[in-house]
Amino acid sequence: MKVNKKYSCLPAEEKGIHIINIRAIEDIGYDQHESTLLNSLSKNPDADCKYGLYFRDGKRKVDYILVYHYKKSSSGRTLTRRAQHNDAGTRSTKQDPLPGKGVQLEMGESEPPADCHEDDKRFRREEYEGNLVEAGLELEHDEDTKIHGVGFVKIHAPWNVLCREAEFLKLKMPTKKMYQINQTHGLLKKINSVIQKITEPIQPKVAEHKPQTVKRLSYPFSREKQHLFDLSDRDSFFDSKTRSTIVYEILKRTTCTKAKYSMGITSLLANGVYSAAYPLHDGDYEGENVEPNDRKLLCEEWASYGVFYKYQPIDLVRKYFGEKIGLYFAWLGVYTQMLIPASIVGIIVFLYGCATVDENIPSMEMCDQRNNITMCPLCDRTCSYWKMSSACATARASHLFDNPATVFFSVFMALWAATFMEHWKRKQMRLNYRWDLTGFEEEEDHPRAEYEAKVLEKSLRKEHKHKETDKEKLTWKDRFPAYLTNFVGIIFMVGLTFAIVFGVIIYRISTAAALAISSTPSGRSSVRVTVTATAVIINLVVIIILDEVYGCIARWLTQIEVPKTDKNFEERLIFKAFLLKFVNAYTPIFYVAFFKGRFVGRPGDYVYIFHSFRMEECAPGGCLMELCIQLSIIMLGKQLIQNNLFEIGIPKMKKFIRYMKLKRRRSLDHEEHMKKKQRYEVDYNLEPFAGLTPEYMEMIIQFGFVTLFVASFPLAPLFALLNNIIEIRLDAKKFVTELRRPVAVRAKDIGIWYNILRGIGKLAVIINAFVISFTSDFIPRLVYLYMYSENGTMHGFVNHTLSSFNVSDFQAGTAPNDPMDLGYEVQICRYKDYREPPWSENKYDISKDFWAVLAARLAFVIVFQNLVMFMSDFVDWIIPDIPKDISQQIHKEKVLMVEVFMREEQGKLQMLETWKDKDKKKGENCNNHSPRLSRSHSGSLSSCHSYPIDV
Repeated sequence: MKVNKKYSCLPAEEKGIHIINIRAIEDIGYDQHESTLLNSLSKNPDADCKYGLYFRDGKRKVDYILVYHYKKSSSGRTLTRRAQHNDAGTRSTKQDPLPGKGVQLEMGESEPPADCHEDDKRFRREEYEGNLVEAGLELEHDEDTKIHGVGFVKIHAPWNVLCREAEFLKLKMPTKKMYQINQTHGLLKKINSVIQKITEPIQPKVAEHKPQTVKRLSYPFSREKQHLFDLSDRDSFFDSKTRSTIVYEILKRTTCTKAKYSMGITSLLANGVYSAAYPLHDGDYEGENVEPNDRKLLCEEWASYGVFYKYQPIDLVRKYFGEKIGLYFAWLGVYTQMLIPASIVGIIVFLYGCATVDENIPSMEMCDQRNNITMCPLCDRTCSYWKMSSACATARASHLFDNPATVFFSVFMALWAATFMEHWKRKQMRLNYRWDLTGFEEEEDHPRAEYEAKVLEKSLRKEHKHKETDKEKLTWKDRFPAYLTNFVGIIFMVGLTFAIVFGVIIYRISTAAALAISSTPSGRSSVRVTVTATAVIINLVVIIILDEVYGCIARWLTQIEVPKTDKNFEERLIFKAFLLKFVNAYTPIFYVAFFKGRFVGRPGDYVYIFHSFRMEECAPGGCLMELCIQLSIIMLGKQLIQNNLFEIGIPKMKKFIRYMKLKRRRSLDHEEHMKKKQRYEVDYNLEPFAGLTPEYMEMIIQFGFVTLFVASFPLAPLFALLNNIIEIRLDAKKFVTELRRPVAVRAKDIGIWYNILRGIGKLAVIINAFVISFTSDFIPRLVYLYMYSENGTMHGFVNHTLSSFNVSDFQAGTAPNDPMDLGYEVQICRYKDYREPPWSENKYDISKDFWAVLAARLAFVIVFQNLVMFMSDFVDWIIPDIPKDISQQIHKEKVLMVEVFMREEQGKLQMLETWKDKDKKKGENCNNHSPRLSRSHSGSLSSCHSYPIDV
């Protein structure tokens, strides 16, 4: 890029400061009197540009910022680089000396060695910025900042560029035409007005949230049809979100080199030519004398814990952050609202268990010491016989979650999940209508920088081999090593998760055996509680650590696949991360629910691990209580530590570290230190936006906790609700105050996450069916009640589920070391299983009762699964995806749009007909003149005949 010689830098006498040639200023007519110069210097130029929100002229708004690093000369500070491109597209003043035209240094100073890498980056920046100017953008540089070695490029999109790009992107913009939104009548209108008055205190105080009675008709912007749009205020016609989106599209498609592949801003960021690129926040959100702006309003009415009880201003969130982020918070709000009825029902189920615990006959029998049921030892040699009544507390606690109401709650939650999905689809359609997204189709995105680099590498290899290189692309053969690595990596990670769970199982078994040797009775009595609690905490710590590790591995596996577009990259990353995190979070819970206590064996023939450790058994009250403990601790711990502390602590820590680094690098100049920071400097210190995948992921995992094992923990929806109330405000505060403003992305739905939610909802029905039938005692109780009970009650149920064992049949070396621990000699001990007694011909074989219970369990799974699936599909079918009023409004918009164009066409035809009639009359008047008059006015006659040609 060439630099005007009038703007070349001249050597200075003091401190090596570069000064602009004053002669150049005189030549272009900017020479001023000394007093005028002093007055201009006394004014604060930063206040004119609203501290970085506008260019130096205070008129052109900054739509986007590019950030780069540069090396300052060791001889002193360089001249302030605040040059701009004018509207004609001429290059800005460059204060960096070109190669071969270095700045003269002071006497005695040696020229520092040239950094070729830095020069290459600078040349690429100059070329790229020149291309941006050719695309119509206006640029202004600033290197005189409080951040040492960091330069900023301010970008402004003028009106003609905004119009051109809005037409290319097919952005729907509001027209002059307004129409009335259909309102409810009669009883519904009264009900709606009452609801509005009741909910008025919990509505946010923003203009966008008020109910609208009229709406502007929207139409894809067209430069030829500008008369349709209300352009009375051009400055506000395209809001800041739309302007930054348009500039970002130009940045992505603008090339930097003359190579065979596009090299947009994504490639330049990946290669370090620019260090950051972001749109600006609207202004400050706190402090005195802060001008009103959308960011401040969002901070007050949305990103504050004091407004946790209020609805979210979703329309304002969409206006500021774009549709994609707006849809995320809208979905999170709908999900949180739907958790309210689920929480209420869950509390009722829990209270029902509390109210009926004293009436539960099986737990009463277990707690009755008069039954004198002696149980077999829980481990070999060191463990002795024990009384069933010692497990009274566990049995009573199990009833809180293992009661008939649990089955009802499982059915309710399955229907709740289906209703939630349908409610969200309807809400999504309402938002699409309100945000003018109806008919929006996502176009293919620009290729990613990594994909372009791989394609270039492939084309260069083929060029070297003298082959055709037209339209190169990556095939499955190119990606096969990455696919193989992905497959092996995912299998290895899943295997690692299973291995860790197995290690925790070994810990539980060995710790239980070690604690059983304890000489104190209190130590022996609390073995099960101690082992369970410590094992769950270990599982929680491992899950949190592996979650972070698996997130990084999923991203690396996706990167080596080299997906073509950002959308493909995001979908593949989501699939891998969800698969690994799902396995990581739920494997310990699956073990307790479906595997613990299933492969124990029986006294005298136990199953051993490594020939020394017996497989652990469930408590006498079943494994459901332990499943509840496992689920609650992992869910609550994950939400508290990972979702909240990490989200608050890590960004704060990163911000503090970044602040300390900048403080060390900052100049000690007092005047510079006291100077107020520009907006782009403040935003540069914020954390970059990393996408919505982590936000969605934690909510999807939570949705799994709420639905998959809800039969064992009815209070899960309540804890999820409490977490989400905090989560919404936490995420809002992070987006408004902690993160750089993300580029607004248009989207009409939540993408692949909806399919994942549907899959979890279907899986939840199956898992809850198995939890109720196999983990809980619900089916054995029903079988006993209707097949074996003598008086139609549950009396005798505990004795029915216990089998007998003759202690003389213990294998050598497995009998208790202290058989007299209970104070008497034990001949027969009991254990939980359906087996033949020792006095039977087929002693210790599986009894008929086992097969009767198993058949009932399998039958329940089939009936429950199909019935609930049918009911869910019925809910899905009976609730229309598109609300009736919205479909009517969409149809009304189409009709009105057709009417607008028909009127426009009719107006054009009437104008043409009017012109033709005028022309015809003038022609007749010319023909009616006399020949003499005609000859004398030949010029007029010829002009009459030429008029239709002009029309």
